[in-house]
Amino acid sequence: MLHDRLDRDYLYVANKEDGLTIWNIQNIENPIMVDQITKTELSNLDVMNLTQQGDYLYLAIGNTFNNSTDLSGMAIVNVSDPLNSFVEDIYTLPNSEGGSGIVEVEGDFAYLGAMENGLIILDISIKSDIQFVSQIIPQINWPDTNQDSLKVNARGLAVRNDIVYLCYDAGGFRIIDASQKTNPVEIGRYSNPVMNGLPRAYNNITIDGNLAYLAVDYCGLEIVDFSNPSNIQLIGWWNPYNCPTNNWFTCPVHANEISLNKNCKQIFLSTGKSDMMVIDVSNTSSPDSCNYFGGVSNNIGTWGLDVYENKIFLSYVCTFGIPFASNWSGFKSITFNSCTLSNKELEIQNENFGPNPVRNYFYFSNEIGSYNLCSYDGKIINKNQTKIDVFNKRIDFTNLKNGIYLLSYPSNNQLKTIRIIKE
Repeated sequence: MLHDRLDRDYLYVANKEDGLTIWNIQNIENPIMVDQITKTELSNLDVMNLTQQGDYLYLAIGNTFNNSTDLSGMAIVNVSDPLNSFVEDIYTLPNSEGGSGIVEVEGDFAYLGAMENGLIILDISIKSDIQFVSQIIPQINWPDTNQDSLKVNARGLAVRNDIVYLCYDAGGFRIIDASQKTNPVEIGRYSNPVMNGLPRAYNNITIDGNLAYLAVDYCGLEIVDFSNPSNIQLIGWWNPYNCPTNNWFTCPVHANEISLNKNCKQIFLSTGKSDMMVIDVSNTSSPDSCNYFGGVSNNIGTWGLDVYENKIFLSYVCTFGIPFASNWSGFKSITFNSCTLSNKELEIQNENFGPNPVRNYFYFSNEIGSYNLCSYDGKIINKNQTKIDVFNKRIDFTNLKNGIYLLSYPSNNQLKTIRIIKE
């Protein structure tokens, strides 16, 4: 999912079996679908991911779920007029299976994360004539030997100056030198050693300088320094649910898509059944939760995420209960005030609420319908532990332990958050 990068009021959604859908979001509260590229126009392959360069969208096509037998492929769609989009060309890897997880573009080349088929480099200089350049399947049997090949997939990636930073699922994080397009070479690899012999999933990545921010599913967020690709170092880990002692299927967090707000030093993570977490990375050695949206009690879960200016877009998926249950598909849009999620700004919002610190009842002056409460390390507080009294406009904190809590609630199509100290 992607907001138009030419600053037009359109949202592009990878709608899996429904193809590519294009939405007019000029009225953000009433999005209207204005165009669609159907699956039948895409060699009957699902749309899994997309990116944009100028007037063109690049679609990663081919279903990646349930041991898919879909081909790995990419399509180029012309969106110079989003109301009349059309397919320029389609590429599929012959005799492949497993679909495609992601595509990124730099210059005249597209880099396709082709799941079990590794990284594919494509020449896109002529949009109507995609050309295969090369393919690399990094070593599968690392960091563990005899790994299940179906769990080692080119799933997430970033590209900068001909270097590909690849999230390789159970195969950890890899760095590929693609300066010689016909002969890409792995030059670095990393996996958190505490996960050796245990399930792991390096799902997605964003980079800033020599730092990579890695979405690692039920293990949260890892921050690594790759300034020396042959000796990549873990420098920070947001791990609120004590991975690896937690359980993949019951964990509230499944970190997947990721976006970095460089000015605010905040990471936005789609987190499955808990929707979205915001991580303060101003201190990269000690990343910490600073906000969130949704929660485990709403029975829906996110997959996709995009942040554009002051807007956050979350896409939701229906699942069969693995690794989390979700019974609704669609997207939600949220607005936020950039860089107002810091502790200082959260304190400013407290003027209409109190007392703060609180011992028993926390009162609010405005109507709060739905709300979520989490501890400062990002753990969602079960609402059985608190009780909201709408008539008296108060929340009972009596049974909570002393500490810092974040109260989030929707108001005027924005997510507002208050930091509360329980003593």
